[in-house]
Amino acid sequence: MLLAVPGLGHPLFVEGVSRSGEGGGFHHVPVLFQETLHYLAPAAGKTILDATLGGAGHAEAVLGRGARVIGIDRDPEALANAAQRLRGHGEAFVSRRANFADLGEVANELAPEGVDGVLMDLGVSSHQLDSAERGFSLRSDGPLDMRMDPGEALTAADIVNTWEEKELANLIYALGEEKKSRAVARAIVSRRDKKPFERTLELADCVSSVVRQSGRTHPATRTFQALRMRVNRELESIETALESVASVLKPGGRLVVISFHSLEDRLVKRFLQRTSRKEIDRPEWPEARPNPERAFRILTKRPVEAAVAELGDNPRARSAKLRAAERIETSE
Repeated sequence: MLLAVPGLGHPLFVEGVSRSGEGGGFHHVPVLFQETLHYLAPAAGKTILDATLGGAGHAEAVLGRGARVIGIDRDPEALANAAQRLRGHGEAFVSRRANFADLGEVANELAPEGVDGVLMDLGVSSHQLDSAERGFSLRSDGPLDMRMDPGEALTAADIVNTWEEKELANLIYALGEEKKSRAVARAIVSRRDKKPFERTLELADCVSSVVRQSGRTHPATRTFQALRMRVNRELESIETALESVASVLKPGGRLVVISFHSLEDRLVKRFLQRTSRKEIDRPEWPEARPNPERAFRILTKRPVEAAVAELGDNPRARSAKLRAAERIETSE
């Protein structure tokens, strides 16, 4: 179901901010652009923590509203681009190279008084997908890498060339939700016995030999997704980041999370449900008790998805889901 935010349209340009993501050669199209601004509500005097800086499209718009931005990203290319793109904002923009799981530490350093908003735009950026040399693309040949942080040790090639067949099958099924995970793992092991995988298209062709094309989706999409999520420990990072958010947000501050995968969205949904309910109850208790974890008021009863107009401009937005919540006073 597509949910539109009342009064919001989808023009290509908003307040002079280009949605093309151009700047320093780093291409990224920010999804749910206006919806993000609507729920973050940036304004002069506010500090917004962009925990997944990426192409800095959202950050530029937030700065344009007069707010201060603290940007986090583990990709040095993204940080270099952001520094170039946002150089005109001076001290209103500051960044750190870090995993968004470390947002608590970064916020405590740069905004010990707390922040007014936290944005988490999960997944891989358009630039990373389109840069063959980063190893995320299954349509352009490149090294089988997939690291968002090039300084990390584990690569996708390490996994497909060294993991046991059963481990591979479990990974591809759990994180990629690939129904033919066992056949894929078997094909990978058979192929690597002859020659280790080094390139993305080698792996894509191998998976395509056992998984049938489904519509416009490449047969290897789910396998690549599983490898990327494991290489970058994405689900673990999301869980850690979410548990830190309440401690850095001021009362009234907003949390906005954009996810692109059902597993990611499920984590966010369950976190918000757990930390927004007023009471908890158990069969052995005589009555319900106040929820000690309560910290948020949910602003989006259902996830906000891209409208038709945005999908025409940016097809990659089709799987995006936005959830938002507001930090409450502990006494509420």
